[in-house]
Amino acid sequence: MDHWISSESPAFNAERPLFLCVLSNTDTAKIPGISAAGRSPDVIAYTPAADAELVTFGRTICNTEPPMTGNSPTPAVITRAAIQLTGMPFMFINSGLHIRPRIPLLDVGAKPGGDIRNGNAVPDARLIYDNSLELGRQIRRFSDFVVIGESVPGGTTTAMAVLQAIGIDGRVSSSHLQNPVDIKQQVVAQALDRSGISFGGLSNEPMRAIECVGDPMMACVCGLVDGLEGTTSVLAGGTQMMAVLALIKLLGITNDVSIATTKYVAQDDTASFLDTVSALGYAAHIVDPGFDQSRNPGLRMYESGVVKEGVGAGGAMFVAGMMGIGQHELREKVEEICDQLF
Repeated sequence: MDHWISSESPAFNAERPLFLCVLSNTDTAKIPGISAAGRSPDVIAYTPAADAELVTFGRTICNTEPPMTGNSPTPAVITRAAIQLTGMPFMFINSGLHIRPRIPLLDVGAKPGGDIRNGNAVPDARLIYDNSLELGRQIRRFSDFVVIGESVPGGTTTAMAVLQAIGIDGRVSSSHLQNPVDIKQQVVAQALDRSGISFGGLSNEPMRAIECVGDPMMACVCGLVDGLEGTTSVLAGGTQMMAVLALIKLLGITNDVSIATTKYVAQDDTASFLDTVSALGYAAHIVDPGFDQSRNPGLRMYESGVVKEGVGAGGAMFVAGMMGIGQHELREKVEEICDQLF
């Protein structure tokens, strides 16, 4: 591996890697101040679909405006660069979208998530899990190494709610420059109160935690990993996937799974990524894209703490490094994609 990746595990030997990305929308993302996944609240709902189109085609179709956080480009540009450089096959999964991307799409029959403050946020969690379990069983027939990312605006808030419901005092990150911790905590407190859940009250009922205060992506990824028995899985994401790891552990899934993210999440002092993942007993792989050296001002802003992660960017970069792609080569490809888009 290149110096730009730090990993707690030895190098993987993947013959048939595959990149999956789970797309979901929730009404929680509509709460003012929760998500920065879009230039304005009006376009947040388009973000997962636009991310998927950008990775697939290099442009957005569902919306003329490419997904941005302030003046910084979506991490989908990183994922597209890594996939183009490695030639790794990829697929997107609809796990509860309001807006479907105009791309080939797998579907697990999910509805968009509700507002967790109203309770019963993912009433079809068990159906999503079961369908994703079967999908994972099919995928393991043709891949020995599966990277699973996500694009879910507002997902760090549902992650915080689930972590508290299952009794884990984990702190979540944000795509905002300033993590709106107070807003998230207020929303989570309202959600738990509405559902009658105390801290750790669902430590023995992880699926119930998803149903009450989670999002559809969580049920999908848990089911996928369960179905991928005998295959190495890497969750590609930050504190949202950290919460999924906690759920996987409580569900008793013992498959080979670890997590990969960017240094921006790992170094976020408002979050507890490394401490929580370590306490859960999983390996973490941290990737540094070296954007401090980028000629693109929007990418350089990642270094200040904007965006940080998403669309499986950390995991896609991890695979690129695993396959011998250097930091400089990857960064140049990301800049090239940005030049074409913005």
